[in-house]
Amino acid sequence: MRSPASLEAWIGLGSNLGDREAHLRRAVERLAGLGILGRTSSLYETDPWGVPGQPPYLNAVVSLAPAAADPRAFLAQLQRIEREAGRVPGPRWGPRWGPRPLDLDLLFWGDLRLKSADLTLPHPEIPGRRFVLVPLAEVAPDLIHPDSGLIISRLLELCPDSGAVRLWGRPDRLRHPDPT
Repeated sequence: MRSPASLEAWIGLGSNLGDREAHLRRAVERLAGLGILGRTSSLYETDPWGVPGQPPYLNAVVSLAPAAADPRAFLAQLQRIEREAGRVPGPRWGPRWGPRPLDLDLLFWGDLRLKSADLTLPHPEIPGRRFVLVPLAEVAPDLIHPDSGLIISRLLELCPDSGAVRLWGRPDRLRHPDPT
């Protein structure tokens, strides 16, 4: 495995309970303690995916040069941040695709391809989710998906998901405590 300084991890952020923007902002603050923050997408308001009748989500993506050398250790840190935001552990952390104050998905760990019981990289559902692809295409349109070999902007063109993804706020809203 390559050294942490030479790789870029990508994290998807989502929230649809409580103060969604505050949850995402605090998550980015916490992520900054796990490595060196890189690119940050704008905020997007998105239709809920998978379970109808829940509030809309705010979604974004960030890149990070992680301090952790192991993606599983990094995933455990992401799950700790989710718990601190009020996500209750349980079977699959609550109803699959259900409402949550914070959801952090490890999307990419460089170009690592991994399939295990606790972690699959790249995240297997990226190609079918506009709420991930739109913010990724904003900040990394030429990022190559290691499984398909396609760039993110092309995956977005091919995405079968028709869910609405609406621009909601600038990237600096996630990096400043009191954005204007």
